[in-house]
Amino acid sequence: MELYVVQEGDTINDIANLYGVPVDRILLDNGYEAEGILLPGQVLVITFPQKIYTVQDGDTLQEIANKNDITVLELLRNNPYLSEREYIYPGETLIISYGEKIRRITTSGYAREFVDRNNLRKTLPYLTYLSIFGYRVMEGGTIEETDDEDILLMAKTYGVAPILIITTLSTLGQIDVQSAYNILNNEDQMDKLIDNLIVILKKKGYYGINIAYELLSNVSLSAYETFNTKAYTRFKEEGFIFFVTISPSIIFTATEISFEKIDYTKIAQLSDGVIILTYLWGSYLGPPAPIASVSRTNEFLDFIESQISPEKIVTGLLLIAYDWELPYIIGLSNAKSLSLEAALEQARQYHVVIQFDEESQTPFYKYNTAPSGIPVNHVVWFINGISINSILKIIVDRGLNGSGLWNVMSYVPQLWSIINTQFEVEKIPLGREM
Repeated sequence: MELYVVQEGDTINDIANLYGVPVDRILLDNGYEAEGILLPGQVLVITFPQKIYTVQDGDTLQEIANKNDITVLELLRNNPYLSEREYIYPGETLIISYGEKIRRITTSGYAREFVDRNNLRKTLPYLTYLSIFGYRVMEGGTIEETDDEDILLMAKTYGVAPILIITTLSTLGQIDVQSAYNILNNEDQMDKLIDNLIVILKKKGYYGINIAYELLSNVSLSAYETFNTKAYTRFKEEGFIFFVTISPSIIFTATEISFEKIDYTKIAQLSDGVIILTYLWGSYLGPPAPIASVSRTNEFLDFIESQISPEKIVTGLLLIAYDWELPYIIGLSNAKSLSLEAALEQARQYHVVIQFDEESQTPFYKYNTAPSGIPVNHVVWFINGISINSILKIIVDRGLNGSGLWNVMSYVPQLWSIINTQFEVEKIPLGREM
């Protein structure tokens, strides 16, 4: 796998000829939007299959998989467009394998119940866990449920373990502080919440739970440790896997961005995995900054490496872009979110050059509008193939468990091309997979 940075004047044909690969493969590996205008600074993923197969009359995916000693899921990972098709045709070529993989990792994709089913179907072959967002803690330990039965069934068909995420967040990402603190400070409400969750897990067939600790700070740490001990004990007794999500408490000052230093040791010890992830939503009040900073990720991992075993750590990867109007005004400015595809499309619309921040390993671009005749400056931060690969390198170098992907509501071809060519994806034996 290679990552190519587009230069001024490049065309897809030029790049295909440079690497000796078909144009169609570049388009598939990077998404069909790559067929449009290429922007200087844009990154393309170039992959090199090790073995291909030409479809014969009467072939089925299962027969092709058997002939080549692979699984149907491997075929779907190597040829994701097959998830959208009913038929394969004699004469077309399928990718059977890439080269030797670096290692095995877990991948946890986050989605809401209204995820597009076609996008989800293409994504599932690459996932270990599908973490379903939408369950919310209410006053007194009751739970707001979501309609997700068909997603659970689809996930299990693809060998993906469904995980229920429980938070106090609204659909707009607002924390219900009062409900959270009432539960943390009332043992009866703790028990009621856990009981209610176990009923839902059993009723719907979840594999486990992921509890997001949104208000974790040094002030609330003791209360969270008490809850975590009780929750871990109960869920493990019932046979469920138990994850927790921690979001580093970011501290903004006039000169730097840092995080609150919390001792996560006790929480980490009583969990099957700790996911380090900040949930980002449709808008963001923070200042313009990289979406997924490699340097800040390493800084936080340096801090927690003595508290949490590396094999328990799942580091987050934010598959999102934010667009800020400038100048940024604290308390007033509100960045809007974009999908990665929309961020690139907007860059094409304004014919910008994509720039790159070496420290964070993330791209950005600037553009101007004049909605009322008054010029308005914008900056957009997002991620690209280099960002993704840099986070994956951290996982390898530090021996971490895998990556939590916020979110998989859209299919991101570059992400899966990079992961699939370098890693084996851990699959949980569920008894229903292909």
